[in-house]
Amino acid sequence: MPPLRRDPVGPGQESVWDYPRPPSAEVSSRHVVVELGGRVLADTVRAVRVCETSHPPVYYVPPEDVVLDLLERAPGGSWCEWKGAATY
Repeated sequence: MPPLRRDPVGPGQESVWDYPRPPSAEVSSRHVVVELGGRVLADTVRAVRVCETSHPPVYYVPPEDVVLDLLERAPGGSWCEWKGAATY
């Protein structure tokens, strides 16, 4: 397999290869809305933006800003050395 090559970064862009390890986590000033099928599942101005080397940024939404009765738990889960256990 050939080695991974960085894509050039243009003005105003970020490279996922410049993100830190361990990941950074910062409260975002963005208004984050999650919609599916025309229904709002989450709406927050308190999201946390997590940046981890070689991964796209991820926004975590506080449970209080999610319409939990529109969701159902999926089987299984995962573990991250930095973020801990996750369920879906």
